[in-house]
Amino acid sequence: MLGSLIAGLNPVAQGVLALSLAAVVGLALGAVKLRGIGLGVGGVLFAGLVLGHLGLRGDPHVLEFLKEFGLILFVYTIGVQVGPGFFSALKRVGLPLNLMAAAIVVLGVLTTVAVFFIAGLPLPVVLGLFSGAVTNTPSLAAGQQMLAQMGATKETLTLLPTGYAVAYPFGIAGILLSMTVIRMLFRVSPAAEGEAFEAGQQARRHGLETLNVRLTNPNLDGLPLSEIPGLQDHGAVVSRVLRQEADGHIEVPHPDTRFRCGDVLFLVGTPQALHAMQLILGEPADINLKERTEEVKWDRLVVTNTKILGKSVDDLNLLQQCDVMISRVSRSGIELLPSPQLHLQFGDIVQVIGTEEHIRAAAKLLGNTGKALQQAQILPIFAGIALGVLIGAIPLALPGLPAPVSLGLAGGPLLAALLLSRLGHMGPLVWFMPPSANHALREVGIVLFLAVVGLNAGDRFFDVLLHGDGVAWMGWAALITLLPLLTVGLAARLIWKQNYLTLCGVLAGSMTDPPALAFAAAQSSSEASSVAYATVYPLVMCLRILAPQILVLFLWGL
Repeated sequence: MLGSLIAGLNPVAQGVLALSLAAVVGLALGAVKLRGIGLGVGGVLFAGLVLGHLGLRGDPHVLEFLKEFGLILFVYTIGVQVGPGFFSALKRVGLPLNLMAAAIVVLGVLTTVAVFFIAGLPLPVVLGLFSGAVTNTPSLAAGQQMLAQMGATKETLTLLPTGYAVAYPFGIAGILLSMTVIRMLFRVSPAAEGEAFEAGQQARRHGLETLNVRLTNPNLDGLPLSEIPGLQDHGAVVSRVLRQEADGHIEVPHPDTRFRCGDVLFLVGTPQALHAMQLILGEPADINLKERTEEVKWDRLVVTNTKILGKSVDDLNLLQQCDVMISRVSRSGIELLPSPQLHLQFGDIVQVIGTEEHIRAAAKLLGNTGKALQQAQILPIFAGIALGVLIGAIPLALPGLPAPVSLGLAGGPLLAALLLSRLGHMGPLVWFMPPSANHALREVGIVLFLAVVGLNAGDRFFDVLLHGDGVAWMGWAALITLLPLLTVGLAARLIWKQNYLTLCGVLAGSMTDPPALAFAAAQSSSEASSVAYATVYPLVMCLRILAPQILVLFLWGL
């Protein structure tokens, strides 16, 4: 009955039904965990393989469109998410971690080349093993697109997802096995490693603090705020002052406000800056102006007004416009001093000091609309995707390669999202996406892609696994997984004395594998693994997308 009903559907309806069933069954399968480890969204691929093997498919053109569009949504939302922190991750602090992760990718490519020549497997199979062994779906898509550009047949292209599916399970297990081997060899205590990481972070952390200072330096008596030495050099802000001459009146200081000995100044800055300013101004006061809110209050306002985006603190000049002082700016969880050159971005949280009336005026100017942070702006999303598609189509002639390489639909949208989210805005267009919307689009995208890949490869997968060389493929995939991870992991611990939890984050990030990150994070309450994962993830994702394209250019036709 059900079979005849499905057979009577038109090809488009069959495709939608197949995708929906693959998503439902696959996500339910992925939610099943064994000792905290599960397939996650990868379960959709295996559900698609089973449904494809049973003959449930749909219109091939519709499925192809949905697969490519799902891929675009997936990589674009990843770029939007990691873009603001991508370039900072490549700076000096994150350079060693990114070099280790890049080394894992390079060793994986070299191991794949060796497997190609030693095992004599077809190139599509090797590319599938490479992508599955490192659990990276965009890599699979990039390999398929490059093979299609080189003229591969449709039947040849189905070998790639077959190899991917064969390699994927051990790709997940291999990362966990590598972490366990390193932990046992070096007799690591995750709790001790977490404490060591937190101690190091605390030593390097320079958050903003506050200090109440009573002015006792007679040389500064009568000087205006703009002439107080050291404020600009040390990067401190005087956000309010208690005037002793005015019977304890608290006010927001202006550049022309003149201070008198006995005044109490409330300063915001780094511990080093506050210590230096105390030596210049006087002595710590036994009063906390932050607790005195009867005259001057403080509030946190969110920048949502698109008309002021990109303006500097100096250009905005809230002190003159609204008579409020900016004491600090919080961006992506990081506190920044409001230097005159600091340019405001959408979503910045600005802490202001002033009267209630003046704070309301500042809120109106900045926007301070919480609803705007919950709404995804659709126009910038499609503008960014369009730009990404164009970027992906640009041929790039790299030295040593026999033919130009392009980023394709996997790399172009990713690069566009990285650049646009880093830029923040362009006129009224804001490349900010609420986390909930980003997560939803990303999950829909990857589910569409994996479901179609599974449906298309289902008829070959079980034949290869049960009657072909599937077991041998698994062995080669295990080599591609373990050799790079153990080589870099052991060297990082033995030679460079890398923190174990940080190293686990690098290993998980080098494979862009969330289950591996969950396994690493469960070993300690420290955030070391998550920090390292986020640091290397953007660079690794770009390298994983480029790697199969380069492999195709070098190995095609051999």
